[in-house]
Amino acid sequence: MPPIVLHPGAIKLTAWRAVLDGAPAVLDPAALSAVARGAASVARIVGRGDPVYGVNTGFGKLASLRIPPEDLRQLQRNLVLSHAAGLGAAMPAPVVRLMIALKLASLGHGASGVRAETVAMLEAMLARDLLPVIPQQGSVGASGDLAPLAHLAAAMIGVGTIVAAGTAMPAEQALARAGLAPLTLAAKEGLALLNGTQFSTAYALAALLGAERLLQTGLVTGALSTDAARGSDVPFDARIHALRGHRGQAACAASLAGLLAGSAIRASHLTGDLRVQDPYCLRCQPQVMGAAFDLLRQVAATLATEANGVSDNPLIFAEDDTALSGGNFHAEPVAFAADIVALAVCEIGALAERRIALLTDPAVSGLPAFLTPRPGLNSGFMLPQIAAAALVAENRQMAHPASVDSVPTCANQEDHVSMAAHGARRLLPMIENATGILAIELLDPTQGCDLLAPLRSSAPLERVRACVRSVVPRLEDDRHLQPDIAASTALVRSGAVVEAAGASRLPRVAAGA
Repeated sequence: MPPIVLHPGAIKLTAWRAVLDGAPAVLDPAALSAVARGAASVARIVGRGDPVYGVNTGFGKLASLRIPPEDLRQLQRNLVLSHAAGLGAAMPAPVVRLMIALKLASLGHGASGVRAETVAMLEAMLARDLLPVIPQQGSVGASGDLAPLAHLAAAMIGVGTIVAAGTAMPAEQALARAGLAPLTLAAKEGLALLNGTQFSTAYALAALLGAERLLQTGLVTGALSTDAARGSDVPFDARIHALRGHRGQAACAASLAGLLAGSAIRASHLTGDLRVQDPYCLRCQPQVMGAAFDLLRQVAATLATEANGVSDNPLIFAEDDTALSGGNFHAEPVAFAADIVALAVCEIGALAERRIALLTDPAVSGLPAFLTPRPGLNSGFMLPQIAAAALVAENRQMAHPASVDSVPTCANQEDHVSMAAHGARRLLPMIENATGILAIELLDPTQGCDLLAPLRSSAPLERVRACVRSVVPRLEDDRHLQPDIAASTALVRSGAVVEAAGASRLPRVAAGA
């Protein structure tokens, strides 16, 4: 596939999605002049001899210590090696790729003072799919994602491990096989590579795109559950939502109404139905899912800004050779964004689990107990509801805000940190849990509508049911259910459910960002 061209400051979320999905990325050649000006400015600042943090001084609490000119390259190498202190499992390859592209875009502003050779190394790693092995744990989200970004920088200088063509090998060996020489860092370059929020932002972006799929799938499964429960589509009437005014609520209501339009099941109980109102998990879907949609749109705006900005320190202003120390490395915006995504993901799963419980309860749904034609002899979908409840509980535990857990570091020099790295990293397991919940829900109303035959649902929902039935047969008697859940999970994860329903019917979180 053609590379994504990164225009610093003007990169859309669709571009980051493509990188996450495997597209290579290159810096817009027009940005190289700014990069060159920044590097030349650093050289002049060094020649002047004035103390500049991280250029000719120590780091963190050691910032008051001056470093002589002959040791400046060693200073940068030492910084990388000493800070590559991560722990835990390795980052997933797609998130590593995205992190490298984010760092490339940040350096492309020219405000970090790195040379063109450093930018070229990042581009070459993406082009040749040379992905450093980067431990997931060790960053507190200020000053920057130091430990994981140090592992990236270490690979660039030939230290650590790189996965090349699916094989892990020493970084120096992987670079040599790709025809690359290890980078020798110039003044400021190690610090420029380590400072930044690219680890946290990469995870948060990956989670945002996964949460968008969850939201869309949850609307589809919610509509299907409403029909299987012979619920009402009146709560999705646009007039209700216009009076409240929330954009996300109105959009989700419109999607639900559109998904149910033309259902023969709905037509069968338009009159004579003694139920006046449905339970909240059916009736309040626009309010809950709409609130989640609005939050995710807010996150999309925050992350689009973060991904296009510079989160380094100090920043180099080549027009007057000024180095300004600040705090752009502090990842509080990303931390808050990650916490918001956690809340939305948790609620999408929690609402779906309540619909699962409703469908398996004959007193509420009017369907056979646990959606089996012969309850008692068969347990049907009893245990999948319990499994969904377990996943909801896990997500609730993980949804606690990470941003409020600051722990002072670096001898109290870095006395307030964001915990964005942990906050963003925990989102992917939460999304996987919610994917499992929606996969279970997908099975339940598909079975429920089978039990209502010969009545049929709407055209889009029948396409969804056909998609499910192409991999999971109707449940007549008890069988090993785990393969059914796994097959349904694969449908949700791949986006096949959204495609079957018609993606254009469903709201897009990242539209326009």
